[in-house]
Amino acid sequence: MHIEIRGAEKLSFREKQVVVLKESGKSTEEISKILKISASTVATLYNRARSKGYEVVIILPGDVLGLFNEEGDDDE
Repeated sequence: MHIEIRGAEKLSFREKQVVVLKESGKSTEEISKILKISASTVATLYNRARSKGYEVVIILPGDVLGLFNEEGDDDE
């Protein structure tokens, strides 16, 4: 799996950290502990990043999802 943040150049370093952790499924409280900042600061950074219009794209190979068999024959 590969995660790409489109529009990341618009985000500050801290905003990128928060976005990556948030989009990876971490809670505000978990992010607060990891980055050693308050939960309200995490929320502010995340909301600021969202207002800048970033987009998260997750790239998964088809075989990870079981969509294609090894022989390349997907008729079965």
